[in-house]
Amino acid sequence: MSGSEEQTDKAARDLRLPGSVAEIMASPAGPKVGAFFDLDGTLVAGFTAVILTQERLRRRDMGVGELLGMVQAGLNHTLGRIEFEDLIGKAASALAGRLIDDLEEVGERLFAQRIESRIYPEMRELVRAHAARGHTVVLSSSALTIQVNPVARFLGITNTLTNTFETNEDGLLTGGVLKPILWGPGKASAVQRFAADHDIDLKDSYFYADGDEDVALMYLVGNPRPTNPEGKMAAVAKRRGWPILKFSSRGGVGLRRQLRTLAGFSSMVPVAAGAVGLGVLTRSRRRGVNFFTSNFSQLLLATAGVHLNVIGKENLTAQRPAVFLFNHRNQVDPVIAGALVRDNWVGVGKKELENDPIMGTLGKLLDGVFIDRDDPAAAVETLHTVEERARNGLSIVIAPEGTRLDTTEVGPFKKGPFRIAMAAKIPIVPIVIRNAEIVASRNSTTINPGTVDIAVFPPIPVDSWTLDTLPDRIAKVRQLYLDTLHDWPIDTLPKVDVNAPKKAASKARAQTATTTAKKTTARKAPAQGAATKSATTKSATKKAAPTKSATKKAAPTKAAAQGATKKAASPAAKKTASPAGKKVVKKATKVASAKATPKRETKPAAKPSPNTPAKAKPDESTIVTKDGQAQGDRGQSDATDSSSAGHRGRP
Repeated sequence: MSGSEEQTDKAARDLRLPGSVAEIMASPAGPKVGAFFDLDGTLVAGFTAVILTQERLRRRDMGVGELLGMVQAGLNHTLGRIEFEDLIGKAASALAGRLIDDLEEVGERLFAQRIESRIYPEMRELVRAHAARGHTVVLSSSALTIQVNPVARFLGITNTLTNTFETNEDGLLTGGVLKPILWGPGKASAVQRFAADHDIDLKDSYFYADGDEDVALMYLVGNPRPTNPEGKMAAVAKRRGWPILKFSSRGGVGLRRQLRTLAGFSSMVPVAAGAVGLGVLTRSRRRGVNFFTSNFSQLLLATAGVHLNVIGKENLTAQRPAVFLFNHRNQVDPVIAGALVRDNWVGVGKKELENDPIMGTLGKLLDGVFIDRDDPAAAVETLHTVEERARNGLSIVIAPEGTRLDTTEVGPFKKGPFRIAMAAKIPIVPIVIRNAEIVASRNSTTINPGTVDIAVFPPIPVDSWTLDTLPDRIAKVRQLYLDTLHDWPIDTLPKVDVNAPKKAASKARAQTATTTAKKTTARKAPAQGAATKSATTKSATKKAAPTKSATKKAAPTKAAAQGATKKAASPAAKKTASPAGKKVVKKATKVASAKATPKRETKPAAKPSPNTPAKAKPDESTIVTKDGQAQGDRGQSDATDSSSAGHRGRP
């Protein structure tokens, strides 16, 4: 085994560490394997109950007395003076008389505003991995339904084990919680009952949790996975050798992270001063801009503790200028793309960023282009400006999705970036960013430390692209992103030729058309009688008759080329022939052949009607027409696209 192969094998083994996605993907498949996830501290950083309490305080829905009572109850529970059942009962009693629908609405709103951004992206990946293996995924939590259900729905978890408010027939809270209460042993019992009811084998199952109360449940499963544990859970995990998962990509924005992010952005000032000085000294504005773009992005990421693990780095300089495409997750990945491309590039962003005090100022200083998505005419004009800069030797950095998407998938690609490449006759370079969400959530302005995986593919030429083939080419480039994110390369990039499959597909369609046409002609020849018989009543059948007649009349030519022996098989020969003897048969055959041949040659088959050629090969004609229509549709789509390029070309 070569050194590179050994490295690859070692990397693959390392990736299968307990608690990793690779480990799950190599585990037994099927619903008999359960994956149980706790909520607070495990899937979500912090405690959702605290967020609900803060919301009630903000809306003045909680008095000082109630707040002090809840704080005291929480402390007593922590010190072991009261049970969890008493604590949750006290919280429920304070909400007696409220409509459950109103509380659920509050839960949904708080999830969208504050909780969604606190979900660990690493845990989200683990949930997806279990679902991909067909495991039975369950969110099991001691929290209430108004906290659990929005998270479960967001993660695609259909099974939940959680505490539930007690309500009356009018949907009003009674002030109690349905029994049994899920906490500690009660939660473990609920999981055991669920496993028995759903034929789940706990010895092959997984449990992810952080709290001390869940230690008992960790003993019940074959794959305990303490997640961000503290206290007793951490001690037991260490003693028993359970793999511990720790994540810091989400949570409260600590002072240290804020200071590191601030320091990173503050580096803009000295870098900008250096850029201005270099520009003045060399009398070249572009050299000053290149100094800034080459240093600021890298300095910002380094100060914030973000490291880039890049595969295919050589492709960043393989061919310049180019249109560099990156998938968009948050406000950090444009910085990542800029750090990769470094110099001689122009960024393209949405018009709204132009008024941003930081991004707008930077964009204007760096010759960035802002596209107004609400004004198609202005957007088209702006794209012409981008194309001109590309022709002048500047690369373009743009997100083809046109917006930030909180998903591990890839959104639809706009046509704008690809049309820029076609107009400027420069290649596109796909930059696939795997996990930028670990360093920042979608709308976060604070950057967390972490390592971001990136794959840069070789430049893709667009010389052979046309408006007709553009949708197909864009789909193939997007599929490249999807395939790469689904099966991330370890050391080297897979060889991909976006342009090659189109030729193969064209040949396949041509062969299919020829084969279909031949089969159709052969199939319709014996049906002449039926077609002729019905010609007087159905116009469609009548129009098809000349095609079938032409097929029939063409047969004698083929028969004549095959010899006189085959001609004897004609209907006239069969009628003349008799069992009187071979001589009579031969003579009759000759007479029949002599009489039949001139008649076939003098029939109008030699001068077909104007409709005949279009129907001579019905299936082939249909295929060509269908393909032509499809191309026409694409052309129409391109025309529409051109009039609204601002929407498509937005970053």
